[in-house]
Amino acid sequence: MNTGLVLSGGGARGAAHIGVIKALEEFGISPTHISGTSAGAIIGALYAAGVSWSDMLSFFKTISIFQTTRYARNKPGFINSEKFYDDLKAYLPNDNFEDLKKTLFITAANVIDGSLKVFSKGQLIKPIIASASFPGVFTPTEINGKFYIDGGTLNNFPVEPLQKDCDKIIGVYVNPLKKISIKDLKHSYSVVERAYKIKVASESMLKFPICDLIISPEELINYGTFDMNSVEAIFNLGYIATKKVLEENKHILEK
Repeated sequence: MNTGLVLSGGGARGAAHIGVIKALEEFGISPTHISGTSAGAIIGALYAAGVSWSDMLSFFKTISIFQTTRYARNKPGFINSEKFYDDLKAYLPNDNFEDLKKTLFITAANVIDGSLKVFSKGQLIKPIIASASFPGVFTPTEINGKFYIDGGTLNNFPVEPLQKDCDKIIGVYVNPLKKISIKDLKHSYSVVERAYKIKVASESMLKFPICDLIISPEELINYGTFDMNSVEAIFNLGYIATKKVLEENKHILEK
């Protein structure tokens, strides 16, 4: 039986994906196919390469996104995305989809023509970086003469690549929409940001029925996209939520 795992974007909240993987392992569940975007692309690729959940957690805890050596010069973004290549190469030395132990799909958005690109073969690290290039913060990533940004821009819950080959699909969504009041919208940019979050959340949640199981810890609303100091707490939320869902729905993933 082929089991798919879809991992959404979410920045630092992506650490919850690692907790999900730990819980899945404890229940003897080993997905054969993975589809991820942004933070989900990073975790998905490491998982597909056979990196342990503990090593993934160490990676998330120690990677310093905003150190000065990563600042972009004369590029559209604060952080130079290319500076993360060596960090990932340490875990993915062969830099190739074909060397992975699980089938992997990574999505990124073409910033020029607005199309969604699904990567599943050839070089691996650049598509990961492209998928995680949060717009306005990280510079677009060039692959074969085309420029890509965060896959979550167009599809933050890329379940579609899994539908053809998977008998069961587990969805992990780490971007719950926070409840707010009008008083929270103090500036014009906060309204724009809210509108973007509503769009992303509604498009993603419409696809939840495609999945056999959904894991989406509500408590993640308390953590921000760049809340890298809370990685341990976020990881634990993913782990606890997954154990609860699996205990209540054991029968769903049985053959």
